Amino acid sequence: MSAFERGVAALVQYKDREGSLKVPRGHTEVLPDGSEVRLGVFLSNTKSRRAKLTTDKLAALADLGLEWAATEGAA
Repeated sequence: MSAFERGVAALVQYKDREGSLKVPRGHTEVLPDGSEVRLGVFLSNTKSRRAKLTTDKLAALADLGLEWAATEGAA
């Protein structure tokens, strides 16, 4: 699993539990396999690099409800 896929998996898990995509920058999400994803940092970095993401990656993020990914993908 790539770092991006792990980040998306952590985001799905967080959203399912918290009902929100508002992740504190310092938050770390622990995946079922025990690996840790620095989710707040992942989101911040991914958003700042969104212009370089593939349309598939943007679509995966937009499907979760991240408006900036949907907006970037449509641009």
